[in-house]
Order: sequence, then C-alpha cells, then structure tokens
Amino acid sequence: MPNMYESAGYETYGEAAFPNGVEAQLPAEGTVPRGFVPFDIENSTEGYALAKETLKSPLDSTQVDFVRGKELYDIYCGICHGTKGNGQGNLVKREKILGIPSYDDAGRAINEGSIYHTIYYGKNAMGSYANQLNEEERWQVVSYVLQLKADLEK
Repeated sequence: MPNMYESAGYETYGEAAFPNGVEAQLPAEGTVPRGFVPFDIENSTEGYALAKETLKSPLDSTQVDFVRGKELYDIYCGICHGTKGNGQGNLVKREKILGIPSYDDAGRAINEGSIYHTIYYGKNAMGSYANQLNEEERWQVVSYVLQLKADLEK
C-alpha cells in the first residue's frame, strides 16, 4: 500500500478528481459553519432601526467583562473612535479619516442594538467586523462602548 506512505499532493487551484476540476470546493449548500449564529436582521436602514428598537444583549451583568471588552475595543475600534470614544483615534488625529463622531453626540442616540448592528454590518465608512469578532465578543464590545458613552456623558 505505497499510497498510504506517499500520498499525492494536490494544489489548491490545480487539477483534481472533482467534477469541476478544482481542488478548492465551496461548502455544501445550506451548511452552517461550526460556531456560527445567523443574524436575522437585514443590512438596511430599516434593519438598523429594527435592531435599535428590539435587539438586546444576551449577556447578563455577570457575563459582561469590561476588561476583555476594552482589549477588543482597543484592537478593533480605538484606532478610529479613540480610546475614550470621543472620535479622536490615531487615524483621525493623523487626518487619514475624517468625521468620526463622539459616542455622546446628541444626534447619535446609540444603544446596544444599534451598536451591535453597526459592528455586524458596518455603517458609512466603517466596515463590518463580523468576521473579526464572534457573537460573544461583539456583545462585550457593545457593553464597553455603552460604558464609554456613559463616561462621556458625565
């Protein structure tokens, strides 16, 4: 059984034994990746409004970890939004991007549902972070953003 010891290697986009002739295959239709939780609110203005009205954090007060939320926020959000949530991150200070509002701006009226929707889909110039943060991590960041907002409003 020499094939057991000397297996044939296939190149990702090379010829293969599959019907379409490509080794890299798409997942079977209808499959869900392990650990993935679908988000049923659509990426639209109406979806944003719905999330703002109805979406609540599944984390209770014992599950919220502000230290972890801060770490994730500093990695993914702080570069633009600033470490205090005032819209003065390093990219804004260096004028690489403009127009990042502070979390306490009166016209924003953000809440946990709107923050989660924005992290999941992105908004305006901000892209989606759904691939970088899993569901629990997104809710940790939401909790931390709400804490930053409360600190700014004092």
